[in-house]
Amino acid sequence: MALHFDRAEFDARRDRLVIEMAERKLDALLLFAQESMYWLTGYDTFGFCFFQCLVVKADGSMVLLTRSADLRQARHTSIIEDILVWNDRHGANPAAELRDLLNELDLLGARIGVEYDTHGLTARNGRLLDEQLQTFAKIEDASDLVPRLRLVKSPAEVEKVKRAARLADEAFDAALSLIKQGADEAAILAAMQGAVFSGGGDYPANEFVIGSGADALLCRYKAGRRKLTKNDQLTLEWAGVYHRYHVAMMHTVLTGRASKRHQELFEAARDALMACEKAMVPGNTFGDVFDAHARVMESHGLTRHRLNACGYSLGARFAPSWMEPQMFYAGNPEPIAPDMTLFAHMIIMDSDAGAAMCLGRTYLTGEAEPAPLSRHGLELIVK
Repeated sequence: MALHFDRAEFDARRDRLVIEMAERKLDALLLFAQESMYWLTGYDTFGFCFFQCLVVKADGSMVLLTRSADLRQARHTSIIEDILVWNDRHGANPAAELRDLLNELDLLGARIGVEYDTHGLTARNGRLLDEQLQTFAKIEDASDLVPRLRLVKSPAEVEKVKRAARLADEAFDAALSLIKQGADEAAILAAMQGAVFSGGGDYPANEFVIGSGADALLCRYKAGRRKLTKNDQLTLEWAGVYHRYHVAMMHTVLTGRASKRHQELFEAARDALMACEKAMVPGNTFGDVFDAHARVMESHGLTRHRLNACGYSLGARFAPSWMEPQMFYAGNPEPIAPDMTLFAHMIIMDSDAGAAMCLGRTYLTGEAEPAPLSRHGLELIVK
């Protein structure tokens, strides 16, 4: 089997899940998030775009219901032993087959948690599921259960994260070697992704962000490429990815010369990131980290040019996003704990001046201050 962790690691994760299920008095848990299946069993596929479900009973036993295309994928990449296939055919209702499976598992009338908040369960499939289970069992939303368990990384996971961090740095090195007047965004992007692949890494869960000129003010990928001009701005957001674990970075790089406004925005972004770093300690919350960012932005007169979130947890993720649900935004009570991998991004988009400045890196939290995972510093880069 192509497992990225040893069996003891998976056993420990299962035991943590079973304890949490017992505390919530759940007889079973229906997992639809690919991240949850990967974390618990190693199962690695993009087949979650179709209906599939990992049933976990209170005793830790598991059954996977999936399609024929993923049968061998599950056998090859996971510790799952009991795998059932629902058949593709006109009028198929895999939710009905899941209900039959649950009946065979003696779960009629049981209390069952469901992962609703995931791209692995579409609204249509969710409705089919509810139709089948509304009179079969007591259903409750348990979308937060596994993501909360995944938030703190084990020593084995930290090693994956550190490998991903090296790939993120190598991708930035590849970009910096090309950025100059006349450079093509296509070549820069190809070099960055190529560095990750050649280093043994994976596809990211979402596209790298690249944009210059007016597009530097965007914080999403868009199709189309341009060449850098003499005095230009290039915003990059990317991630090193290793065995699905992501370490993200973000930077706006200038060509030619730095304008006064770019210098002002950089100083604000750097100060805000340092404030977030100081707040990213046990005893504080995710909301406290956002507040630290917001105070600095306000002191620089940039409140209307900042975003309403400034980062999030990272881990092993699948398309369409490498973002974990735990985010730095106002009022988030999620506590900071050691061994979290947290990405803080300072994104400033001054549409009035047409100037962008972004600065971000991923941290590994500790008992005190967090450790940056990148070897790159926090300088204003002008090429």
